[in-house]
Amino acid sequence: MPVELIALDIDGTLLSSRFTVSERNRAAIAEATRRGIEVALVTGRRYDFAMPVALQIDSPLTMIVNNGALVRTKQGETLVCHLLPRDTALRVLQATQTWRDAASVVFDRPLANQVMMEKIDINDGIRGAYYKWNKPFLGESKPLETCLTEDPIQVMFSGAVRPIGAAEQALRGVQFADEFALAVTTYPSKDFAMIDVINPQVSKGTALAEWAALRGISRDAILAIGDNHNDEAMLSFAGIPVVMENAVPELKTRGWHVTHTNDNDGVAAAIERFALREFPGCA
Repeated sequence: MPVELIALDIDGTLLSSRFTVSERNRAAIAEATRRGIEVALVTGRRYDFAMPVALQIDSPLTMIVNNGALVRTKQGETLVCHLLPRDTALRVLQATQTWRDAASVVFDRPLANQVMMEKIDINDGIRGAYYKWNKPFLGESKPLETCLTEDPIQVMFSGAVRPIGAAEQALRGVQFADEFALAVTTYPSKDFAMIDVINPQVSKGTALAEWAALRGISRDAILAIGDNHNDEAMLSFAGIPVVMENAVPELKTRGWHVTHTNDNDGVAAAIERFALREFPGCA
């Protein structure tokens, strides 16, 4: 069956380790869209944090962001939205006081105060770089619970792998764990991990399934490419799942196709092989 939809993760997949989109990746996406294949960026990033990547690609794109909580056009029109209930977000914050310095709350807001935290420290390692890139969107609220004046998109935790892993275990053990879903991303080589606490019906996989149904696209006609734990549901749903060579080891044990690394045009190789069917590409 011909590919009708290509779902691409951003970090560790589409982006190189230098946070750029290669010319070969751009060319493969351009050729796919020229042939009428829809291309979606499916990412844990917020819409405004994903847009600098989207703008590197001179092709029409669908934006599935916040690990599937929102679907938007490249022009910013919201097509699908699943927020986290405010009461659940409050209970999550109350249950994770130990990791408060790693916590933030993300809202669907036009610009200011999209991401709320108790303290913004631009000198805080990897998180400090994120704060610098996203300064116009950040706000402070102490205690953090007081920012919950509306339903957020998610509660987010980020930091070193070990404490974030402990936070994940704590969240999985709370009595109300059925009221939310967890999207976990881990970069062991950078000693960095993230947890997105989102609507219980949301994942990259459920979002891709919902969007495909709205578009009338069969799962067998979907090519999905990813590299991390939060991509697993998306890859499981897609008829053609492809894992990056630089992916977390667990994904490479699933028997899915493996393409090149993000520094060696792995996205382009997969698109060329499975959607354009012109090159040998991946394993």
